[in-house]
Amino acid sequence: MITPARTLILVLAALFSLYHVVLGLHSLWIPDSPWPALVAIALYLAATTVSLWPSRHGQMPIWLSLANILVGIAMTVLVFSQLDASEANGYSTWSVAAFATLMVITAVRRRPACAWLGIGALVGIVSVWAGPLALTTVGVIGGAVWVGVAHALSVALAAGVRHARQFEAAGRSAEQWRAGQEAILFERQGRLLQMKLIAAPMLREIAARGGELTDIQRRECLLLEAAIRDEIRGRRLLSREMRAEIMAARRRGIAVALLDDGGLDSLPEPELALVLGQLAGEVRKSAADRLVIRTGASHSPTAVTVVGLRAAGDGLATALGWAADRHADPDTVEDHLDVWREIPRPLAHDSPRNQPQPQRKYPQ
Repeated sequence: MITPARTLILVLAALFSLYHVVLGLHSLWIPDSPWPALVAIALYLAATTVSLWPSRHGQMPIWLSLANILVGIAMTVLVFSQLDASEANGYSTWSVAAFATLMVITAVRRRPACAWLGIGALVGIVSVWAGPLALTTVGVIGGAVWVGVAHALSVALAAGVRHARQFEAAGRSAEQWRAGQEAILFERQGRLLQMKLIAAPMLREIAARGGELTDIQRRECLLLEAAIRDEIRGRRLLSREMRAEIMAARRRGIAVALLDDGGLDSLPEPELALVLGQLAGEVRKSAADRLVIRTGASHSPTAVTVVGLRAAGDGLATALGWAADRHADPDTVEDHLDVWREIPRPLAHDSPRNQPQPQRKYPQ
């Protein structure tokens, strides 16, 4: 993303690069022929434009960094070929500063190795052209210093960006932890409030009677205990209508078990209300001895599965377990499947899945 700060930096870099072009044009009368210098200026403008062109990637492509080195070498050789190293050439050695500027841009765009390789090539060209002493008079030392500063700044900026990303990730983790803790606290408070509404009247009655309860009250306590267990295990399977129907079913003698495995967590409230409405109807008309209500997987087309079981015989075999009578006929011991109902997950569009499925009955 091109930010205002980055735009300002690009503009300043472009103006600084154009300054070398102005120097080159101003000193065209010094070389023996101006044409090599004009070719060098054209090469420099092309390389600078491509290097400063806004890009989504901060790091310069390796081919571009190598191309900058070749352009710097070419334009320096072109300019020096028309100059006399034994004379004072003034600003006609502008190609040295221009070459160094290209290497500064290369270093800033995270190719410091190529930038230092270019400075090495510049040192070699100047040394061959006018000798090592010329390194201090044509600006090579200053160019090397600028590349060093650019290298240090690029390293510092990269470290700053890396630390900022680490702090951002730590901030997101802390926010997620806080949101999780708040969700747990909210859920806990909601469950405590619901349990208080369910159990408080009976607890006051127990305290008032000193623990001496009638059979009817004891049975009511068992029903309330099952309702509290539903609040823990039932989660999104519970609504006001579902609570009323489950309590009515238990009063009719049906053992109801709710198991919410998280399959309804992503279901929107209107669709959840539709599912729970169908589920309440199934509980209301059930005549089984036991009902097991369980949510489907989150990716399954089935939202809730209802299994109704009818106890064999008098139901004592099921209560005592299979081990109570190992030699008994299994048909007289095992529960019979009475109802298997799959309530589909509602869809946004009209679909046969959205229609109620017929209830399947199984022979006793």
